Amino acid sequence: MGSRGGAVPHPGGRLLLVLLASLVGGALLVGCTSTASGGQAARESAPPPTTEAPKPAELTLSVAQDATDVEPGQPFTADVANGTITEASLIGADDTVVAGGMRPDGSGWKSTEPLGYGKTYTLTATATGEDGEAVTATSTFTTATPSRQVSVWINAQDGEEVGVGMPLIFTFSGSIADRAAAEKALRITTEPEVEGAFHWFGDEQVIWRPKEYWPSGTKISIDAEIYGKHLGEGTYGLEDNAVDITVGDKLIAVADGGTHQMRVLVNDEEVKTMPLSMGKPSSSTPNGHYTVMSEHVGYTMDSSTYGVPVDSGDGYETWVQYAVRLSNSGIFYHSAPWSVGNQGHSNVSHGCINLSTENAAWLMETSKRGDIVTVQNAGEQTLEPTDGWSVWQMSWDDWRSGGA
Repeated sequence: MGSRGGAVPHPGGRLLLVLLASLVGGALLVGCTSTASGGQAARESAPPPTTEAPKPAELTLSVAQDATDVEPGQPFTADVANGTITEASLIGADDTVVAGGMRPDGSGWKSTEPLGYGKTYTLTATATGEDGEAVTATSTFTTATPSRQVSVWINAQDGEEVGVGMPLIFTFSGSIADRAAAEKALRITTEPEVEGAFHWFGDEQVIWRPKEYWPSGTKISIDAEIYGKHLGEGTYGLEDNAVDITVGDKLIAVADGGTHQMRVLVNDEEVKTMPLSMGKPSSSTPNGHYTVMSEHVGYTMDSSTYGVPVDSGDGYETWVQYAVRLSNSGIFYHSAPWSVGNQGHSNVSHGCINLSTENAAWLMETSKRGDIVTVQNAGEQTLEPTDGWSVWQMSWDDWRSGGA
């Protein structure tokens, strides 16, 4: 047997190889198992994430305890951080309950009506914090007692349609020491938004005008919220005033003292030309941009209203059927049937713009307060910005310099 083949392997050799293979496989298996076990152990040993403790509610009241001389026109509020307001009230010493409302998310409460002058009130709010605990804050205070109260008049009527040159004039019944406070209380909201600014003419009157003529169709809301507001030196507002107006078609009438004609443009298109007569050389019509102030049917032109006695050489007292005021100094456009022969040829008036009765009636029917009448080539006099509503006589930079 041994002469035909090589040596026969010992049966134990195969067993040894199997055992070695098993040991190697087992070592590899053990190695993989060992790595997995180590990652699990690392995860199990990591500290758990921390959770922030719930916070208590933090209430803030808009007025301090025992405050005095508090402006009654401001809103009074309660606000909470880290919680929700569950109750709030503002009650007078006479048990008067002041109206107010909560924000939908419970983060605050605000009064919705003004308080009385010289009265004591208590503001109270309760909130529940993130920690579930209730917190209450209270403030008792006294409102101011005015040494003087003023009202304010607005030159526009509610619902009125005005011209593109309309200034918004606020006239107070007394002098205003704190102009910035007054401007803050006068709110002008426009749609579309229009750039504009205030200009003070003395201590009792402030005017707001846009940088350029109003766009036709602009909606203007004017809110003079002066009640309860301190306007300086112990002066407070007596009552609020509000007006909503709309800007109509753009109408500009150009009166030319050289051609003795008036061109009327509506929305930048000429619709009518009419003959006129303006101020004679000794009383020429001032050149400039006038703004229509008021309209009158049946009006007595009286020279004494601007300082010329009726019985003087240049005085007069004349009734006219149609008259539209353009200035405080007595410049009107009006019907003047006595000067029809001069209209279109020469200037013979005391300063007004003379038109025929028919043309004056048409123009007054077509125009409105706030429309622009521009006078040119009429003489050497120039219209003053302070004469009537002649705000367009002032440059924008000069206008802005007159605000608070």
